[in-house]
Amino acid sequence: MVWWWWIVPAAVAALGAIWVLLALIGLFKGRILSGIFGGLAGTGLLAAASVAVLLGQNAQTYDRLTYERPVATLATRQLAPQYFEVTVTRPAEGERPERTAVYPVNGDEWRVEAQVLRWKPWANVLGLDAQYRLDRLSGRYQNIEQERTGARSVHALSSDADPDGLPWSLSLWDTARKYRRYVDAVDTLYGSGAYMPMVDGGTYEVWMTQSGLIARPTNAAAMAGSAGGLVRVN
Repeated sequence: MVWWWWIVPAAVAALGAIWVLLALIGLFKGRILSGIFGGLAGTGLLAAASVAVLLGQNAQTYDRLTYERPVATLATRQLAPQYFEVTVTRPAEGERPERTAVYPVNGDEWRVEAQVLRWKPWANVLGLDAQYRLDRLSGRYQNIEQERTGARSVHALSSDADPDGLPWSLSLWDTARKYRRYVDAVDTLYGSGAYMPMVDGGTYEVWMTQSGLIARPTNAAAMAGSAGGLVRVN
């Protein structure tokens, strides 16, 4: 949140309070007209500061509840019909450098799954962001019969020794699940997934929102393959 959403209203409120105080002093000293006008001006400044604070709070609430961050980028290269090479790049986080890995994936679509710890909205507003642990990359077929009988591919994206999105080596997911009854800020612990069609030369981004994973195509090939749309599954 931009600092002036709070500094400016605070300064205006302080000025208004000083003006009201001076107006009261003037009234007590018999300066009726200047005291009345000074009191009205000071009250107006206080009202304006209150409105600005409410607007700032609404803006901050919207910003916090809609906050999202990138967790992976994917690039697909077709090797054969319904067979792709998927390059997954995960951004640097803290002391952990950027990581890239390449996976063979069968099917028409890629799917990324994650374990998600969702906080209650009031906890988001206070600054807690949904936590995640990338779990799997897999392929999907658009045809249900192929999904039952076609070649399958699934790859682990993390292990218990390498939790994603967690600021401490201790798994926040496991801790919150174990002590959930004592942690009122936790809304739910669940699995979230996002998938999109694979096309040759397609690039995509996977983002973590306060509710789960979303995916976006980022170049013309991927947009054409997904008709410019977004596919999200929670």
